[in-house]
Amino acid sequence: MYFSKLNQSGKVSDYQYPASKVVCVGRNYREHAKELNNPIPSEPLLFIKSTNTLVDIEQPIVLPRGQGSCHHELELALLIGECLDSSSQNYLSAIHGVGLALDLTLRDLQSSLKAKGHPWERAKSFDGACPISQFKTLDQISDIANIPFSMTNNGDIVQQGSSEQMIFGFESLLQAITACFTLYPGDIVLTGTPQGVAELSSGDQLLLALENKFHFETSVK
Repeated sequence: MYFSKLNQSGKVSDYQYPASKVVCVGRNYREHAKELNNPIPSEPLLFIKSTNTLVDIEQPIVLPRGQGSCHHELELALLIGECLDSSSQNYLSAIHGVGLALDLTLRDLQSSLKAKGHPWERAKSFDGACPISQFKTLDQISDIANIPFSMTNNGDIVQQGSSEQMIFGFESLLQAITACFTLYPGDIVLTGTPQGVAELSSGDQLLLALENKFHFETSVK
């Protein structure tokens, strides 16, 4: 998967960002932490999805079979356009675009792994576990500090939130991440999910909205 780079005139240049690592932030919305009976974190909780998880969000979602319930977690996604490390000064300028992603989670498996003190990769990093939308450049976003987003499932609103509700905002997240490791062009940061995560079922019809003006539709197999 590749993400186009815009040149100064706003047109797609010949260079494209190859998809790289997906850095995920857990429990970044208070109500979501509460709904899963998890403590509110005092610092960002980070984990990584590998590139095999990335698929077009507008293609049908294929659920893993025989591994228990698979939950949707709708998130704002940031596409990184410049190298960021612990010496960086302007974190927000490195954000090339904002999109939507589903952090698909095998919940039964995750609960089992957590109980054993094991890592979550088997529940979070399976093939197709990160459906991702197109990215909108920052000049297409009204207010980066307050980006509303939502998802309906079969016509009913199941998740909605805004970047202003995050425990850790975009700049704080990028600072915390780059204190641990460098972000490169093509890396994606998932910024956490609001309350309302629930199991997906075959036949579900999903509509995802970014700022109520960019819409992405998909279905579940």
